[in-house]
Amino acid sequence: MAGAGALGVATVLGSGAWALGGDAGSAIGSRLQRDADAVRDTGASGLIVQARDVDGRNREARAGVRDLDEGGRVPFDAYYRIGSDAKTFVAVVALQLVAEGKLALDDTVEKWLPGVVTGHGNDGRRITVRNLLQHTSGLPNYTDILFSDPKELTPENYRAKRFTVRTPAEQVALAMTRAPGWLPDAEDPGSETRWAYSNTNYVLIGMIVERATGRPWEQAVHERIIEPLGLRHTLTMGTSAYVPLPTATAYVQFPGRDDLTDTTLQVDGGADGGIVSTTSDMNTFLRALMDGTLLPAKQLEQMRTTVPAPDMSGGDKARYGLGIAWRPVAGCDAGVWYHGGTSFGTISEAAVTPAGDASAAAAVFTTRFGDEQRSAEQDKATYDMIENAVCGKRR
Repeated sequence: MAGAGALGVATVLGSGAWALGGDAGSAIGSRLQRDADAVRDTGASGLIVQARDVDGRNREARAGVRDLDEGGRVPFDAYYRIGSDAKTFVAVVALQLVAEGKLALDDTVEKWLPGVVTGHGNDGRRITVRNLLQHTSGLPNYTDILFSDPKELTPENYRAKRFTVRTPAEQVALAMTRAPGWLPDAEDPGSETRWAYSNTNYVLIGMIVERATGRPWEQAVHERIIEPLGLRHTLTMGTSAYVPLPTATAYVQFPGRDDLTDTTLQVDGGADGGIVSTTSDMNTFLRALMDGTLLPAKQLEQMRTTVPAPDMSGGDKARYGLGIAWRPVAGCDAGVWYHGGTSFGTISEAAVTPAGDASAAAAVFTTRFGDEQRSAEQDKATYDMIENAVCGKRR
Protein backbone atom coordinates (compact mmCIF):
# COMPACT_ATOMS: atom_id res chain seq x y z
CA MET A 1 0.00 0.00 0.00
CA ALA A 2 1.31 3.43 -0.89
CA GLY A 3 0.36 6.59 0.89
CA ALA A 4 -0.63 9.98 -0.48
CA GLY A 5 2.92 11.16 0.00
CA ALA A 6 4.17 8.54 -2.41
CA LEU A 7 1.55 9.66 -4.90
CA GLY A 8 2.92 13.17 -4.65
CA VAL A 9 6.34 11.82 -5.55
CA ALA A 10 4.81 10.09 -8.56
CA THR A 11 3.47 13.34 -9.93
CA VAL A 12 6.90 14.90 -9.73
CA LEU A 13 9.09 12.06 -10.99
CA GLY A 14 8.07 12.01 -14.12
CA SER A 15 7.95 12.06 -17.75
CA GLY A 16 9.51 9.47 -19.97
CA ALA A 17 10.47 9.59 -23.60
CA TRP A 18 8.50 8.95 -26.72
CA ALA A 19 9.81 7.44 -29.91
CA LEU A 20 9.41 8.12 -33.62
CA GLY A 21 12.83 7.16 -34.79
CA GLY A 22 14.26 9.85 -32.50
CA ASP A 23 15.80 10.19 -29.08
CA ALA A 24 14.47 11.25 -25.71
CA GLY A 25 15.27 14.90 -26.35
CA SER A 26 12.85 15.04 -29.25
CA ALA A 27 9.99 14.48 -26.82
CA ILE A 28 10.23 17.99 -25.40
CA GLY A 29 7.10 19.90 -26.20
CA SER A 30 5.38 17.04 -28.03
CA ARG A 31 1.59 17.01 -27.82
CA LEU A 32 1.46 13.33 -26.90
CA GLN A 33 3.94 13.76 -24.08
CA ARG A 34 2.16 16.83 -22.74
CA ASP A 35 -1.12 14.92 -22.77
CA ALA A 36 0.49 11.98 -20.93
CA ASP A 37 1.88 14.39 -18.35
CA ALA A 38 -1.62 15.82 -17.92
CA VAL A 39 -2.97 12.37 -17.06
CA ARG A 40 -0.18 11.91 -14.53
CA ASP A 41 -0.93 15.31 -13.03
CA THR A 42 -4.45 14.18 -12.11
CA GLY A 43 -2.80 11.71 -9.70
CA ALA A 44 -2.25 8.63 -11.86
CA SER A 45 0.74 6.65 -10.65
CA GLY A 46 1.98 5.85 -14.15
CA LEU A 47 0.87 5.36 -17.74
CA ILE A 48 1.94 4.55 -21.28
CA VAL A 49 0.39 5.47 -24.62
CA GLN A 50 1.16 4.55 -28.22
CA ALA A 51 -0.32 6.34 -31.23
CA ARG A 52 -0.08 4.90 -34.76
CA ASP A 53 -0.56 7.22 -37.74
CA VAL A 54 -1.81 6.69 -41.29
CA ASP A 55 1.66 5.56 -42.39
CA GLY A 56 1.88 2.96 -39.63
CA ARG A 57 4.47 4.94 -37.67
CA ASN A 58 4.35 4.83 -33.90
CA ARG A 59 4.68 7.63 -31.36
CA GLU A 60 4.96 6.72 -27.70
CA ALA A 61 4.86 8.57 -24.40
CA ARG A 62 4.95 7.64 -20.74
CA ALA A 63 4.62 9.51 -17.48
CA GLY A 64 4.68 8.80 -13.77
CA VAL A 65 6.51 5.83 -12.31
CA ARG A 66 6.47 2.07 -12.62
CA ASP A 67 6.09 1.64 -8.86
CA LEU A 68 5.38 4.26 -6.19
CA ASP A 69 7.89 2.81 -3.74
CA GLU A 70 10.66 1.74 -6.12
CA GLY A 71 10.24 4.38 -8.83
CA GLY A 72 11.45 3.60 -12.33
CA ARG A 73 9.84 4.32 -15.68
CA VAL A 74 6.81 2.48 -16.95
CA PRO A 75 8.08 0.16 -19.73
CA PHE A 76 6.80 1.08 -23.18
CA ASP A 77 6.14 -2.62 -23.80
CA ALA A 78 4.38 -3.20 -20.47
CA TYR A 79 1.72 -5.88 -20.31
CA TYR A 80 -1.58 -4.80 -18.77
CA ARG A 81 -5.09 -6.06 -18.18
CA ILE A 82 -7.32 -4.62 -20.88
CA GLY A 83 -10.50 -5.22 -18.85
CA SER A 84 -13.66 -4.82 -20.90
CA ASP A 85 -11.68 -4.13 -24.07
CA ALA A 86 -11.67 -7.94 -24.13
CA LYS A 87 -15.35 -7.79 -25.07
CA THR A 88 -14.43 -6.56 -28.55
CA PHE A 89 -12.22 -9.64 -29.06
CA VAL A 90 -15.02 -11.95 -27.96
CA ALA A 91 -17.55 -10.13 -30.13
CA VAL A 92 -15.29 -10.61 -33.17
CA VAL A 93 -15.22 -14.35 -32.53
CA ALA A 94 -19.01 -14.46 -32.23
CA LEU A 95 -19.44 -12.53 -35.49
CA GLN A 96 -16.96 -14.79 -37.28
CA LEU A 97 -19.13 -17.73 -36.20
CA VAL A 98 -22.15 -15.88 -37.56
CA ALA A 99 -20.38 -15.43 -40.89
CA GLU A 100 -19.64 -19.17 -40.94
CA GLY A 101 -23.27 -20.09 -40.23
CA LYS A 102 -22.40 -21.69 -36.89
CA LEU A 103 -24.27 -19.05 -34.90
CA ALA A 104 -27.02 -16.55 -35.65
CA LEU A 105 -27.58 -13.15 -34.10
CA ASP A 106 -31.25 -14.04 -33.65
CA ASP A 107 -30.48 -17.28 -31.79
CA THR A 108 -31.84 -17.16 -28.27
CA VAL A 109 -29.82 -17.77 -25.16
CA GLU A 110 -32.20 -20.61 -24.35
CA LYS A 111 -31.29 -22.38 -27.60
CA TRP A 112 -27.61 -22.56 -26.67
CA LEU A 113 -27.80 -22.56 -22.88
CA PRO A 114 -31.11 -24.13 -21.90
CA GLY A 115 -32.23 -23.36 -18.36
CA VAL A 116 -29.29 -21.05 -17.60
CA VAL A 117 -31.03 -17.66 -17.80
CA THR A 118 -34.11 -18.04 -15.64
CA GLY A 119 -35.51 -16.97 -12.28
CA HIS A 120 -36.62 -13.64 -10.83
CA GLY A 121 -38.20 -12.73 -14.17
CA ASN A 122 -35.13 -13.43 -16.29
CA ASP A 123 -35.97 -15.40 -19.43
CA GLY A 124 -33.41 -16.74 -21.90
CA ARG A 125 -36.18 -17.29 -24.46
CA ARG A 126 -36.56 -13.51 -24.77
CA ILE A 127 -32.85 -12.69 -25.20
CA THR A 128 -30.83 -13.16 -28.38
CA VAL A 129 -27.13 -13.26 -29.18
CA ARG A 130 -27.55 -9.76 -30.62
CA ASN A 131 -29.01 -8.53 -27.32
CA LEU A 132 -26.05 -9.94 -25.43
CA LEU A 133 -23.46 -8.43 -27.76
CA GLN A 134 -25.18 -5.04 -27.76
CA HIS A 135 -26.06 -4.85 -24.05
CA THR A 136 -29.77 -4.60 -24.87
CA SER A 137 -30.67 -7.76 -22.94
CA GLY A 138 -31.78 -6.07 -19.72
CA LEU A 139 -29.88 -8.70 -17.72
CA PRO A 140 -28.53 -7.77 -14.27
CA ASN A 141 -24.81 -7.05 -14.09
CA TYR A 142 -23.23 -9.67 -11.85
CA THR A 143 -20.36 -7.34 -10.88
CA ASP A 144 -22.83 -4.74 -9.60
CA ILE A 145 -24.23 -7.43 -7.33
CA LEU A 146 -20.80 -8.67 -6.33
CA PHE A 147 -19.72 -5.21 -5.16
CA SER A 148 -23.09 -3.90 -3.96
CA ASP A 149 -21.97 -4.18 -0.34
CA PRO A 150 -19.52 -1.35 0.50
CA LYS A 151 -17.58 -3.82 2.65
CA GLU A 152 -16.51 -5.59 -0.55
CA LEU A 153 -14.48 -2.58 -1.73
CA THR A 154 -11.75 -2.48 0.89
CA PRO A 155 -8.03 -3.29 0.76
CA GLU A 156 -8.60 -6.10 3.27
CA ASN A 157 -11.35 -7.72 1.24
CA TYR A 158 -9.32 -7.38 -1.95
CA ARG A 159 -6.39 -9.23 -0.36
CA ALA A 160 -8.66 -11.94 1.02
CA LYS A 161 -10.35 -12.62 -2.32
CA ARG A 162 -7.79 -11.75 -5.00
CA PHE A 163 -7.15 -15.43 -5.79
CA THR A 164 -10.82 -16.45 -5.71
CA VAL A 165 -12.00 -18.09 -8.93
CA ARG A 166 -15.65 -17.73 -9.96
CA THR A 167 -16.83 -19.93 -12.79
CA PRO A 168 -19.01 -18.49 -15.58
CA ALA A 169 -21.92 -20.56 -14.26
CA GLU A 170 -21.45 -19.02 -10.81
CA GLN A 171 -21.29 -15.50 -12.25
CA VAL A 172 -24.50 -16.00 -14.23
CA ALA A 173 -26.22 -17.62 -11.25
CA LEU A 174 -25.36 -14.55 -9.18
CA ALA A 175 -26.93 -12.31 -11.82
CA MET A 176 -30.07 -14.44 -11.79
CA THR A 177 -30.69 -13.53 -8.14
CA ARG A 178 -31.94 -10.13 -9.36
CA ALA A 179 -34.79 -9.15 -11.65
CA PRO A 180 -33.92 -7.88 -15.14
CA GLY A 181 -34.13 -4.23 -16.01
CA TRP A 182 -36.49 -5.22 -18.84
CA LEU A 183 -37.30 -8.11 -21.14
CA PRO A 184 -36.87 -7.62 -24.89
CA ASP A 185 -40.00 -7.93 -27.02
CA ALA A 186 -41.05 -11.58 -27.28
CA GLU A 187 -41.86 -11.28 -31.00
CA ASP A 188 -38.73 -9.37 -32.02
CA PRO A 189 -36.13 -9.24 -29.22
CA GLY A 190 -33.38 -8.15 -31.59
CA SER A 191 -35.15 -4.83 -32.19
CA GLU A 192 -34.60 -3.77 -28.56
CA THR A 193 -32.87 -0.40 -28.23
CA ARG A 194 -32.90 0.05 -24.44
CA TRP A 195 -29.28 -0.20 -23.32
CA ALA A 196 -27.55 -1.01 -20.04
CA TYR A 197 -24.02 -2.29 -19.61
CA SER A 198 -23.85 -5.76 -18.09
CA ASN A 199 -20.80 -8.00 -17.81
CA THR A 200 -23.21 -10.92 -17.55
CA ASN A 201 -23.91 -10.54 -21.27
CA TYR A 202 -20.35 -11.41 -22.24
CA VAL A 203 -20.00 -14.21 -19.73
CA LEU A 204 -22.94 -15.76 -21.59
CA ILE A 205 -21.38 -15.03 -24.99
CA GLY A 206 -18.25 -16.88 -23.86
CA MET A 207 -20.38 -19.86 -22.83
CA ILE A 208 -22.22 -19.79 -26.18
CA VAL A 209 -18.95 -19.63 -28.13
CA GLU A 210 -17.81 -22.71 -26.26
CA ARG A 211 -21.02 -24.56 -27.12
CA ALA A 212 -20.84 -23.51 -30.78
CA THR A 213 -17.19 -24.43 -31.27
CA GLY A 214 -16.64 -27.20 -28.74
CA ARG A 215 -13.66 -25.19 -27.46
CA PRO A 216 -13.14 -22.66 -24.66
CA TRP A 217 -13.63 -19.03 -25.69
CA GLU A 218 -9.93 -18.48 -24.94
CA GLN A 219 -8.93 -21.00 -27.59
CA ALA A 220 -11.26 -19.39 -30.12
CA VAL A 221 -9.73 -15.95 -29.44
CA HIS A 222 -6.22 -17.33 -29.83
CA GLU A 223 -6.89 -19.28 -33.02
CA ARG A 224 -9.07 -16.66 -34.72
CA ILE A 225 -7.46 -13.36 -33.66
CA ILE A 226 -4.21 -13.58 -31.71
CA GLU A 227 -2.35 -16.04 -33.94
CA PRO A 228 -3.50 -14.71 -37.34
CA LEU A 229 -2.58 -11.13 -36.39
CA GLY A 230 0.71 -12.14 -34.75
CA LEU A 231 -0.26 -10.58 -31.42
CA ARG A 232 2.67 -12.10 -29.57
CA HIS A 233 2.03 -10.07 -26.45
CA THR A 234 -1.69 -10.75 -26.07
CA LEU A 235 -2.87 -13.62 -23.91
CA THR A 236 -5.82 -14.89 -21.93
CA MET A 237 -5.31 -15.20 -18.19
CA GLY A 238 -7.56 -18.07 -17.10
CA THR A 239 -7.16 -18.54 -13.35
CA SER A 240 -3.75 -16.85 -13.14
CA ALA A 241 -3.55 -13.78 -10.92
CA TYR A 242 -0.25 -12.63 -12.42
CA VAL A 243 0.52 -10.26 -15.29
CA PRO A 244 3.71 -11.09 -17.26
CA LEU A 245 6.79 -8.90 -17.02
CA PRO A 246 7.48 -6.21 -17.94
CA THR A 247 4.56 -4.42 -16.35
CA ALA A 248 3.84 -1.66 -13.82
CA THR A 249 2.27 -1.83 -10.40
CA ALA A 250 -1.50 -1.41 -10.48
CA TYR A 251 -3.14 0.72 -7.79
CA VAL A 252 -6.66 1.30 -6.49
CA GLN A 253 -7.98 4.14 -4.36
CA PHE A 254 -10.70 2.40 -2.36
CA PRO A 255 -13.81 4.31 -1.21
CA GLY A 256 -13.28 6.44 1.87
CA ARG A 257 -9.49 6.41 1.56
CA ASP A 258 -6.94 8.81 0.11
CA ASP A 259 -4.06 6.34 -0.24
CA LEU A 260 -3.45 3.88 -3.06
CA THR A 261 -3.36 0.10 -2.59
CA ASP A 262 -1.24 -2.21 -4.74
CA THR A 263 -3.79 -4.43 -6.55
CA THR A 264 -1.48 -5.98 -9.14
CA LEU A 265 -2.43 -9.54 -8.19
CA GLN A 266 -5.98 -10.63 -9.01
CA VAL A 267 -7.88 -13.37 -10.80
CA ASP A 268 -9.91 -11.88 -13.65
CA GLY A 269 -10.08 -14.40 -16.46
CA GLY A 270 -13.59 -14.34 -17.91
CA ALA A 271 -14.91 -13.58 -21.39
CA ASP A 272 -16.07 -10.22 -20.04
CA GLY A 273 -12.52 -9.02 -19.31
CA GLY A 274 -9.86 -11.73 -19.06
CA ILE A 275 -7.24 -10.63 -21.62
CA VAL A 276 -3.80 -9.09 -21.13
CA SER A 277 -2.14 -7.14 -23.93
CA THR A 278 0.16 -4.24 -24.82
CA THR A 279 -0.45 -0.88 -26.47
CA SER A 280 1.22 -2.08 -29.68
CA ASP A 281 -0.95 -5.21 -29.93
CA MET A 282 -4.10 -3.23 -29.16
CA ASN A 283 -3.36 -0.85 -32.01
CA THR A 284 -2.77 -3.77 -34.35
CA PHE A 285 -6.03 -5.44 -33.32
CA LEU A 286 -8.24 -2.37 -33.67
CA ARG A 287 -6.83 -1.41 -37.06
CA ALA A 288 -7.26 -4.97 -38.36
CA LEU A 289 -10.85 -4.92 -37.14
CA MET A 290 -11.75 -1.65 -38.83
CA ASP A 291 -9.97 -2.33 -42.14
CA GLY A 292 -11.86 -5.59 -42.65
CA THR A 293 -9.06 -8.04 -41.91
CA LEU A 294 -10.97 -9.82 -39.15
CA LEU A 295 -14.58 -9.69 -40.34
CA PRO A 296 -16.44 -9.85 -43.66
CA ALA A 297 -18.10 -6.60 -44.68
CA LYS A 298 -21.56 -7.78 -43.64
CA GLN A 299 -20.51 -8.70 -40.12
CA LEU A 300 -18.46 -5.53 -39.71
CA GLU A 301 -21.56 -3.56 -40.69
CA GLN A 302 -23.57 -5.51 -38.11
CA MET A 303 -20.93 -4.79 -35.48
CA ARG A 304 -21.14 -1.06 -36.28
CA THR A 305 -24.94 -0.92 -36.11
CA THR A 306 -25.51 1.02 -32.91
CA VAL A 307 -28.03 2.06 -30.30
CA PRO A 308 -27.77 5.06 -27.95
CA ALA A 309 -25.47 4.29 -25.01
CA PRO A 310 -25.42 7.40 -22.80
CA ASP A 311 -23.51 5.73 -19.97
CA MET A 312 -20.47 5.01 -22.14
CA SER A 313 -17.64 7.55 -22.20
CA GLY A 314 -18.69 10.17 -24.70
CA GLY A 315 -21.84 11.04 -22.78
CA ASP A 316 -25.24 11.27 -24.37
CA LYS A 317 -23.77 11.14 -27.88
CA ALA A 318 -22.10 7.74 -27.45
CA ARG A 319 -23.56 4.75 -29.27
CA TYR A 320 -22.92 1.01 -28.83
CA GLY A 321 -22.74 -1.64 -31.52
CA LEU A 322 -21.87 -5.30 -31.09
CA GLY A 323 -18.91 -5.26 -28.73
CA ILE A 324 -17.68 -1.82 -29.71
CA ALA A 325 -18.81 1.77 -29.21
CA TRP A 326 -18.71 4.99 -31.24
CA ARG A 327 -18.49 8.63 -30.24
CA PRO A 328 -18.05 11.90 -32.13
CA VAL A 329 -14.66 13.59 -31.79
CA ALA A 330 -13.55 16.98 -33.03
CA GLY A 331 -10.98 16.49 -35.78
CA CYS A 332 -12.35 13.14 -36.88
CA ASP A 333 -15.25 13.75 -39.25
CA ALA A 334 -16.61 10.23 -38.78
CA GLY A 335 -15.88 9.95 -35.05
CA VAL A 336 -13.94 7.10 -33.46
CA TRP A 337 -14.64 3.51 -32.49
CA TYR A 338 -13.56 2.41 -29.04
CA HIS A 339 -14.50 0.42 -25.95
CA GLY A 340 -12.39 0.85 -22.85
CA GLY A 341 -11.80 -1.38 -19.87
CA THR A 342 -11.42 -0.89 -16.13
CA SER A 343 -10.06 -3.47 -13.73
CA PHE A 344 -8.70 -3.33 -10.20
CA GLY A 345 -5.82 -0.95 -10.74
CA THR A 346 -5.62 -0.63 -14.53
CA ILE A 347 -7.57 1.40 -17.07
CA SER A 348 -7.31 0.52 -20.75
CA GLU A 349 -8.34 3.14 -23.29
CA ALA A 350 -8.03 3.02 -27.06
CA ALA A 351 -9.65 4.44 -30.18
CA VAL A 352 -9.47 3.92 -33.94
CA THR A 353 -10.83 5.73 -36.97
CA PRO A 354 -13.58 3.98 -38.98
CA ALA A 355 -11.11 3.22 -41.78
CA GLY A 356 -8.56 1.83 -39.34
CA ASP A 357 -5.85 4.20 -40.54
CA ALA A 358 -5.16 5.97 -37.24
CA SER A 359 -5.34 4.63 -33.71
CA ALA A 360 -4.07 5.01 -30.18
CA ALA A 361 -3.98 2.79 -27.08
CA ALA A 362 -3.08 3.55 -23.48
CA ALA A 363 -2.77 1.91 -20.09
CA VAL A 364 -3.17 3.93 -16.90
CA PHE A 365 -2.16 2.04 -13.77
CA THR A 366 -4.50 3.72 -11.28
CA THR A 367 -8.22 3.14 -10.68
CA ARG A 368 -10.31 5.20 -8.26
CA PHE A 369 -13.49 3.89 -6.63
CA GLY A 370 -15.60 6.28 -4.57
CA ASP A 371 -13.66 9.43 -5.50
CA GLU A 372 -15.81 10.65 -8.36
CA GLN A 373 -14.10 13.99 -8.87
CA ARG A 374 -10.55 12.65 -9.15
CA SER A 375 -11.72 9.70 -11.22
CA ALA A 376 -13.54 12.03 -13.63
CA GLU A 377 -10.48 14.27 -13.93
CA GLN A 378 -8.23 11.32 -14.73
CA ASP A 379 -10.74 9.90 -17.22
CA LYS A 380 -11.15 13.20 -19.04
CA ALA A 381 -7.41 13.69 -19.34
CA THR A 382 -7.08 10.14 -20.68
CA TYR A 383 -9.88 10.60 -23.23
CA ASP A 384 -8.33 13.89 -24.33
CA MET A 385 -4.95 12.20 -24.78
CA ILE A 386 -6.41 9.40 -26.92
CA GLU A 387 -8.61 11.71 -28.99
CA ASN A 388 -5.80 14.18 -29.63
CA ALA A 389 -3.51 11.32 -30.67
CA VAL A 390 -6.03 9.92 -33.16
CA CYS A 391 -7.78 13.07 -34.39
CA GLY A 392 -5.69 16.07 -33.37
CA LYS A 393 -3.02 17.86 -35.36
CA ARG A 394 0.53 16.59 -34.93
CA ARG A 395 2.56 19.14 -33.01
